[in-house]
Amino acid sequence: MGRTRKHRSLSRIWRLGVACTALAMVGACGGGAADGDPVIVTPTPVPSPTPTATPTPSAAGWWRPERTLSWQWQLSGTLNTGYAVAAYDIDLFDSSAATIADLHRQGRRVICYFSAGSSENWRPDDAQFASGDRGKALSGWAGERWLRIDSAGVRKVMAARLDLARAKGCDAVEPDNVDGYANDNGLGLTAAMQLDYNRFLAAEAHGRGLAIGLKNDTDQLAALQPAFDFALNEQCHEFSECGGYSAFLDAGKPVLVAEYADRYRSNSGGARDTMCAASRQQGVRTLVLALALDDSYRFSCDDAHPAGS
Repeated sequence: MGRTRKHRSLSRIWRLGVACTALAMVGACGGGAADGDPVIVTPTPVPSPTPTATPTPSAAGWWRPERTLSWQWQLSGTLNTGYAVAAYDIDLFDSSAATIADLHRQGRRVICYFSAGSSENWRPDDAQFASGDRGKALSGWAGERWLRIDSAGVRKVMAARLDLARAKGCDAVEPDNVDGYANDNGLGLTAAMQLDYNRFLAAEAHGRGLAIGLKNDTDQLAALQPAFDFALNEQCHEFSECGGYSAFLDAGKPVLVAEYADRYRSNSGGARDTMCAASRQQGVRTLVLALALDDSYRFSCDDAHPAGS
């Protein structure tokens, strides 16, 4: 229904951990977004290979994950590579090519996260966005602004990020904030513009031999399913939005879900049991994770026991 999602792309909460880690050295870490915008400390960029020219896809094309894909999502903290899962979802900029190669040696596929719909002032390529292509700030996310998704300049930056993903060895990408039209963006973004942009991202990823996931954007699932290889959703159980993902499931494509509610972690009143039963029945792949996506705890609806506390 195109309502404002209050930026439930909560994977970006990881940067609070980055800020607090840095600020802890000077004793200045505060209470976080609930008391106002968090302070952002620009992290030291992780060395990365120079993006190469867009490669020609191999005859085999790109990875097409199976509907039953098992996964782990971690965007902050020391990466725990010990989960027996088929795929890891990690940050594109903060993960080295060596880390990705190590996951490959363990037989894991690697999905690389980046924001495609917002500028983030701590990213090394942020200066490449023109001031006129930046819209309103994302409420609660300091240093982040919506982007004009029909801008050639914005698309050039995203193409370079996809080049970086290919150069580092990512198997797939997870572009974030691809539902700006449904938020107060200050740029006049429309549903039609979003469809065009998201299809652009998919085509550019596939042209580099990369699979691509559709992040949230629940109002456009059916229209975009043919262009994407999997879907990733935050809190569709909590907000009763999982039904629309039949568009992906019926096409044999996996739907990866992250839930953050305390009642799912604690299983208060059997909340997690009930949610996981519904998850397994529908066929989505649900994890209960910490908001910081730091591996402080993890429960998979497809495992017998939780990991962490």
